[in-house]
Order: sequence, then C-alpha cells, then structure tokens
Amino acid sequence: MRKKTNKAVVTGGAGFIGSHIVDELISRGFEVHIIDNLSGGNVDNINSRAELHTCDIRDLSAITPIISGSQYVFHEAALPRVQFSIENPIDTHNTNVNGTLNVLIASHNGGVKKVVYAASSSAYGDQVTMPLHEDMSASPLSPYGLQKHIGELKCRVWSKVYGLPTISLRYFNVYGPRASHTGAYALVIAKFLRQRSEDEPMTITGDGEQTRDYTHVRDVVRANILAATNMHIGNGEVINIGAGDSATVNRIAELIGGDTKHIPPRLEPKHTLADNLRAKNMIGWEPRITLEEGIEELKSLYNL
Repeated sequence: MRKKTNKAVVTGGAGFIGSHIVDELISRGFEVHIIDNLSGGNVDNINSRAELHTCDIRDLSAITPIISGSQYVFHEAALPRVQFSIENPIDTHNTNVNGTLNVLIASHNGGVKKVVYAASSSAYGDQVTMPLHEDMSASPLSPYGLQKHIGELKCRVWSKVYGLPTISLRYFNVYGPRASHTGAYALVIAKFLRQRSEDEPMTITGDGEQTRDYTHVRDVVRANILAATNMHIGNGEVINIGAGDSATVNRIAELIGGDTKHIPPRLEPKHTLADNLRAKNMIGWEPRITLEEGIEELKSLYNL
C-alpha cells in the first residue's frame, strides 16, 4: 500500500499524553488516527479533526489496517500505574507487553517510518545514584516498570532485526491539563488539585519526602515530535524526558496550598531525577515549563 506521508497514528490518543500529541499533530497538518479502547481514555479529550478507532492494541487484526501506510506511530497506549500493575499483573502484561508487540508488528508490516514509544522512568527502579541516566542498568520494582522496559527492548530488537526505526522516550512524572485525577492511582498533582477543589485534604503517602522529576505534558509532546522528525536516530535508542529537577510531594502540596493528611506508604522508588543531557544532544530537547508555572496554570483551571 502506498504511504500517506502525512498520516500519523496515536495509540492511546484519547488519554492524557496521547490526546496532547494528537492536538499537536493536527496543528501541523497531519491526518491523525487514534487507536483507543477508551478503558482509560476520555472521548472529551479527542480532537474533532482526528479519526477515532475504538479498538484494542491486543487485537493485531484490528490495528493492522489502521497503522498501515502511516508515517509515524506514537505508541502511548498502556495500562499504567505501578500499584495497579502489582494488583493486576496479567492484564497489564497483556496490554503493555503483548500490545506493544502488536504495534511493532503492524508498524513493520505497514511500512511505518518511525515508532516513538512511551517508555517510563519506572524502569530504573530504586537507584542509589542520582540523576538517573540511560546507561544505568534497569532495575524495575514493579510489573509495570518491567513491562515498560520489555517494551524498550522489543523496540530495539525490531529496529536491529526488522529495520523498523524506533525510539523510546522514558517519561518522568508527566503532569498537566487532562491528567487523571480520579481513582486510587491518580497522578499526584492532579489528585491534589481535585481534592483541593472539593475542599478535601491532600493525601500524602508516607512522609511526603519522596521526590519526583515532574515534567509538563507540553514539554513531553515537543520531545515526541522532535524524536519522530529527527532523521539521525531510530535504532531503538532510549532517551530520558525529564525536567532535570525534582521536588518532594510535600513541596507539591505547598505549591497548591491547603490541608494535608498522611496515608501509608506504597512500594515505589524513593527518588527520581532525570539526567536529560542525551535528550539535549540527540534531539535538541530541553524543558521549558517550570513546575511553579505549570502548577499555577493548573490552579487557574481548577479555579483555586
């Protein structure tokens, strides 16, 4: 089949990060197709100029014709969250590992120019040395971290064995508009904002001194576009996409403002901090939005 050179596919395109990537691609004139089973996505996030295919990445026969002929595939679909994967290891494996395999097979067979894979900093696990850099050995602490790391390895193998250009972007605690704020495993900034808007105390796990590298979704979208369009990479490279700065959960609560309460800790790394030098050198990316700016924007959206 002849390629439509302006066609792009976003798996998980109704979700938090995926929907922002869709918006950017639309603004750049791409014909955008979304693959999403809507288990975690929201139809309200979907750009009206994109075409939604309500199907599952675990179904190779369903996604193959959608992906065929695409220039780029941005693989964002996943069953996320560390704790959820601990409680549901089979379901998360089937989506995060087998689903990624299907996306790679469909992309290879469909002549895709490049696959950009949403990897995760959870692959690092609990490392002693900070900041975290890509040459460190992966040491995931959860099924989710393991599954996302397996996805990176699959991408690299599909580049080396099958000649499919791929790149894996290890996201560090992405936040911003449309982030999930409901459920036990909601992202912490979004959860705190929702709790404050409902006059509830912000629930802090453990002592709140755990640190994370919070990265704004618009910066993450820019990294995806740079990775896709850079013709010098695509051999399964792994690149950190993180702000290169960190903050405690207590600091997040302080920036948002309001009452807090502590709940029991969970199994999670104590600290994360990205070394983003490779992103700067390989794709010319560095963060532009500070944590303080990002939270102020979100507070205004929540009328706080």
